[in-house]
Amino acid sequence: MRTLSVPRLDSIRNKILAFALLATLVPSGITLGFAYVQSRRALEDKITQELLSESAQTAGEVGVSLKERLYDLRVFAGSDEVGNTLTGPARGAATSPMRGRLREYLVSLQERFPDYHRLMVLDLDGRTIATSGDQTSVRLPEAWATTLRTESQIVGSVSPGEKARKPTVLIAVPVLQSDGRMLGAFAAELNVAPLQGQLASLARDRSRVILLVGADGVPIANSRDSSARVMQTKFSAGTMKKLRQRENAAFSYQSVEGHAVVGTFKPVPLANWSVVSEIPEAEAFGQVRRFRNIAMLVVAALLLMVSVSAWRFGVFIARPLDRLTRGAAEVAAGDLKVDLPAAGGGEVGVLTGVFNEMVDRLREGRLELDSINETLRSKNEELEKLSITDGLTGLANHRFLMQRLNEEATRSTRSERPFSVLMADVDHFKEYNDAFGHPAGDEVLKRVSVLLRECTRTVDCTGRYGGEEFAIIMPETDIAGAAVVAERIRARVAEEPFPDRRITLSIGVAEFPGDADSGQGAIAIADKALYQAKRAGRDQVAQARGLPKTRSSATTKPRPSGKSARKKE
Repeated sequence: MRTLSVPRLDSIRNKILAFALLATLVPSGITLGFAYVQSRRALEDKITQELLSESAQTAGEVGVSLKERLYDLRVFAGSDEVGNTLTGPARGAATSPMRGRLREYLVSLQERFPDYHRLMVLDLDGRTIATSGDQTSVRLPEAWATTLRTESQIVGSVSPGEKARKPTVLIAVPVLQSDGRMLGAFAAELNVAPLQGQLASLARDRSRVILLVGADGVPIANSRDSSARVMQTKFSAGTMKKLRQRENAAFSYQSVEGHAVVGTFKPVPLANWSVVSEIPEAEAFGQVRRFRNIAMLVVAALLLMVSVSAWRFGVFIARPLDRLTRGAAEVAAGDLKVDLPAAGGGEVGVLTGVFNEMVDRLREGRLELDSINETLRSKNEELEKLSITDGLTGLANHRFLMQRLNEEATRSTRSERPFSVLMADVDHFKEYNDAFGHPAGDEVLKRVSVLLRECTRTVDCTGRYGGEEFAIIMPETDIAGAAVVAERIRARVAEEPFPDRRITLSIGVAEFPGDADSGQGAIAIADKALYQAKRAGRDQVAQARGLPKTRSSATTKPRPSGKSARKKE
């Protein structure tokens, strides 16, 4: 997974660029940030004052309108028709003439005052004595009579209405005798539609909404709508609590429709209502947000322009130094083909010239060093070959044979696969030397070495163990397979025409770990098998099967050469 790389300030170009960006970003960012904060604060103050003024004016207007409606009801309640009906002896009779005249009176009032949906006269038991509309019973609040005696008025909750009927608000005043005794109540269902029209006339523009809200947080009307749909929404308890706590301040919250708005709260006199004036947050802070966006675009354009200029300036200054840096890195990596172009005058030009001269000298030294290294390498290879090769036969010497023997023993133990060892000895070699001389004997050893190499694999290790004795290590080969190879070697040597007389080999074969617990033990067992072949008449192969198994404590020494070897023959 690739990650974004952050430019490091380890070059002059990057430092110039970083300084230019900081010099541009910090002052402009501080200035624009301060301007943004001040503009937002000023705009918040302006919006707060406007919303507070709007909500306070609306609350006052609604309170005055409600006061007028209550005053009208008090005037209506002072009529003789109302008092006589409530004090008359036949007020309980539904068809009494007095109740009929009272109904006609209420109907005439409703015709002259269309703001009322229905006018009603109630006795102290809450029964409807007369009404200007249908006979549907009105729902009075609990302890309504006590409320009328103490407060002289009731402003009830809003009824959402049914079917084509629009929402209404119940208001009531007491009907009093001349001595102040309460006879009943004069109530009215006040249409909410005129309140909505009043709210709409007070709203400054269509973007703002003025809501008349009941004590339970349910809107009664707003400046856009007064239908029953309005009362299907509701302010949350938390929002209403914050509105009441911040009566003289504007703050942001979620409107009843779920939009982010800024609003203010103001109670309505004479009623448990309140006015909420709100404006969408996007509209309220649109101007300052546009200022912020434009400012950010200006800063971005300024940063881009400064970055391009600083980059070009940094490239102009740092290009010669970059060439020197890259050249030094290439030289450090071993590439001496670097040849920097002249950088003109000044310190950088002098430094470039000195660098080129230094590279030329390094080039010459490299050529001399390469020549010396090549000579040393060839000498080392020759020494390495001599250290592991028998000088006469060109086969592996005794030291290398022992090293391979230990390696094969370790590998066989780990992989649990056997390997075999062949020990071969030239028959009657002492007699051959005595009869034809040592140079002829050396030629026999060389020719036998060639035949051994031809009859074995490249993975096998064939070496001169000592004198006229040879050893062959055959990896991953059991004793049966090794015996087959030994017989092939014996037959090949026996068939080979030598200048003076026929030459034969006696060969002993042993397997690890079948015949010995160690590599040197396998050599010892193969050597015993070899002498068993000699005692049996020579020119044959003998396997180590049946010989006592050699333990890991057994060690072998190279067979002595020269006179002692001949005596053993």
